[in-house]
Amino acid sequence: MNAPLQSFAWWCFSNRGVDADTLLAHAARIGYAGVDLLDETLWPLARHHGLRVACIAGHGTLRDGLNRPENAARIEAELRANIAKAAAHSIPVLVCFSGDRQGASDDEGLAVCADTLARVAPAAEAAGVTLAVELLNSRVDHPGYQADRTAWGVRVCEHVNSPAVKLLYDVYHMQIMEGDIIRTIARDHRWFAHYHTAGNPGRGDLNATQELNYPAILRAIARTGFQGYIGHEFLPAADPLAALTHAYTVTRDAFSEIH
Repeated sequence: MNAPLQSFAWWCFSNRGVDADTLLAHAARIGYAGVDLLDETLWPLARHHGLRVACIAGHGTLRDGLNRPENAARIEAELRANIAKAAAHSIPVLVCFSGDRQGASDDEGLAVCADTLARVAPAAEAAGVTLAVELLNSRVDHPGYQADRTAWGVRVCEHVNSPAVKLLYDVYHMQIMEGDIIRTIARDHRWFAHYHTAGNPGRGDLNATQELNYPAILRAIARTGFQGYIGHEFLPAADPLAALTHAYTVTRDAFSEIH
């Protein structure tokens, strides 16, 4: 089994007492391949250190998202512009957001999301870019968010029926909403273009203070033959460089156990 592609969410590790150049250099030195959600002004610095931008937001407004008909034209235009940008900078994934329910039923929200994604999917396919709808919890962090269960996200992907429309499976968020992480990965992994990790409760480090067994979860991902990025999106309790190293090692070692 080849070593997994690992990335880390910039917003979690920046502004924690380590300057951008040191943080990016350290990540590259220990083996990270990319950075998630990196400020565009820092893309040249990431490239300088041999790091790829692994994903960026595909459109604005997380809460006022794809599931609102009045947003369709705006989000379609934003997605098309960001597909071109992603292709130009070799960014593989654009993160998309369902938005909050705002009274829309699951079926209504799904239909509107799928319609907009279906219009844009051919351009994403042609550019080699994946549109990944992020699954987020609606119990703790994002009250009202519609894409809060794996099954709903899978239905969106099935409705669009494009290899360029998949999901960002966030282990932390789905542990809060539904648990059963390893079984879900085994069953639905073909729809997952990108993973995010964090400890629960509290979105902390991948260690023994939280309830998720990350070595087992990462081995489950490895067994699927996943070739994309596993992005660490947790808030380090202490030294961000040590936390990055620990997460990288846990993930690398879990994958090395699967042959």
